[in-house]
Amino acid sequence: MPQLTGQDAQFLYIESGHNLTNVTSVAIYDQSTAPGGKVRFKDIIKHVESRLDFSPVFKRKLVHVPLELDYPYWAEDEFFDVEYHVHHARLPEPGDWRQFCIHVARYHTRPLDMNRPPWEIYVIEGLDGIDWLPEGAYAVATKVHHSAIDGASATKFISVLNDINADGDPALGPEYPFSKLGSKPSLPEMMARAAFNNARSPFRIGETLLRSAPALYRSALRSSRSGDRNANVVPETRFNGAVSPHKMFDATIFKLADLSKIRKSVKGATINDVVLTICGGGLRKYLESKDELPEDSLIGWVPINARGDQDVSGNKITAMTTPIHSQIAKPLERLTAVMRSTQKSKAAQDGVSARLMTDITQHIPSTTQILVAKLVLDSGLQSRACNCFISNVPGPQIPLYMNGAKCLHTFGLAPLGEGMGLFIATPSYNGEMSFNVISTREILPDIDFFVQCLRDSFDELMAAAEKKATQTTTRKRRAAAAE
Repeated sequence: MPQLTGQDAQFLYIESGHNLTNVTSVAIYDQSTAPGGKVRFKDIIKHVESRLDFSPVFKRKLVHVPLELDYPYWAEDEFFDVEYHVHHARLPEPGDWRQFCIHVARYHTRPLDMNRPPWEIYVIEGLDGIDWLPEGAYAVATKVHHSAIDGASATKFISVLNDINADGDPALGPEYPFSKLGSKPSLPEMMARAAFNNARSPFRIGETLLRSAPALYRSALRSSRSGDRNANVVPETRFNGAVSPHKMFDATIFKLADLSKIRKSVKGATINDVVLTICGGGLRKYLESKDELPEDSLIGWVPINARGDQDVSGNKITAMTTPIHSQIAKPLERLTAVMRSTQKSKAAQDGVSARLMTDITQHIPSTTQILVAKLVLDSGLQSRACNCFISNVPGPQIPLYMNGAKCLHTFGLAPLGEGMGLFIATPSYNGEMSFNVISTREILPDIDFFVQCLRDSFDELMAAAEKKATQTTTRKRRAAAAE
């Protein structure tokens, strides 16, 4: 019987009444490409029903151990009903982008029924007030609890609902193996396994520490040699305040080809470095306008995928903390600094510590995790680790379809943390990347202005990259002419 890992379970334990750990993916479809140019709600339900055996997430529910003496189990929902999980609504007038963002934020914030498989699909019509979408476009918002998936496995979960063409050929077939679940374990089975797991956890933690000792030693040695002990000092910002239940969402879209052009302007830079640089510039502009820009760089918490190709569910992530160099005004100088910092963070003690903590959480007893989670929630420890979350999750780079309707754009919403009120998620799809901003009304009351700051940061970075490319071309031509 599959059991949650320590990393899966922590997303159950760190939840609070006003800060849920849901992950929401939003896809916008053009139904004009569907047969007859129309997709009905019952067509979507029928399509989802046809894919239930493509992923283990659809039919499994949580079974808790009495007194939380061990991590919960996954078991088949004997009363599963697909129509309970698929809902439908229409945007209120005027049905514009602002109304859409408000609607999606409220949906993302609503709790899932944790007595059933922890996922829902929400079909949203009435998007005709969004002038950059075709008439009749609709959205499909898929919400899953973080205990069941992380960002990378969410991409695979969404892929099983989509097709690679309008004819209905699945984008990800059932050949991706997963274990069939049986009925829930009996009480004696759960208690016996709890006793065994709790007894061996100290030994497994010790093994993890011994296995990580060489890397920790090398990391400490590098740190002592560099003398850079305060590289990642986390400045106080508005984003490290209390997180309320009043969530906000907004987004903007950039072409991946443009991000690639920017990447080439600094040797060794990656697309992820460009993402962090845009975020650093946007945060700089926003905080500067409020007269709140710290002298030190803001620190980003960047999740790193640690799963294999055949892993289709659960959480297998590590992370690094890195400066995003919001203190640097010139965009290409900021990109260079970000590149150096991410390279250092991946190799130095921050990355090692994050991986080590990830490994250790797999072996900590559930009762200890619950106490630690309460400590984190009560003390705001997360606010001392970083200023924001920035997650870059690569998605499919081909057009996808559902019921013959072509997917035009994708967006994503992730949970906030206590004392950590800004998440910038950047999923990519079919040649574009959306920058999705999740915060609260109190922390980011003018979220549309913040999104504009991100656009302005991108524009400055793009202009600087193009200027550098032009200068490089001119020098090469002059050198060739001089020969």
